[in-house]
Amino acid sequence: QVQLVESGGGLVQAGGSLRLSCAASGRTYSRYTMGWFRQAPGKDRDFVGAVTWAGGNTYYADSVKGRFTISRDNAKNTVYLQMNSLKPEDTAVYYCAAGGAIVPTIKAAYDYWGQGTQVTVSS
Repeated sequence: QVQLVESGGGLVQAGGSLRLSCAASGRTYSRYTMGWFRQAPGKDRDFVGAVTWAGGNTYYADSVKGRFTISRDNAKNTVYLQMNSLKPEDTAVYYCAAGGAIVPTIKAAYDYWGQGTQVTVSS
């Protein structure tokens, strides 16, 4: 069992930056691939980025590639999403997820989800 708690969301102007954190608890946290997804009002929950358990491989949605960076610190049981050059279309609730994730870009690959943190980007 893994519990996930996101933090770091907020209101930022376009072009600004935010860093989201996801604190995980559970003995097997470090064995999971960690992912970030986001969901805007009235839309599906979409993949943003993922990092494998050893941190050796990262994956990004095309819409955030070059702007967002995902990383993890297994000693702190925490995964981060650094978001730069934010755009109004990045506005969404951001969710952290953990799972075996053979295909890390799809929701079904993840077993555990956090409650989400709101990110709002004003124009």
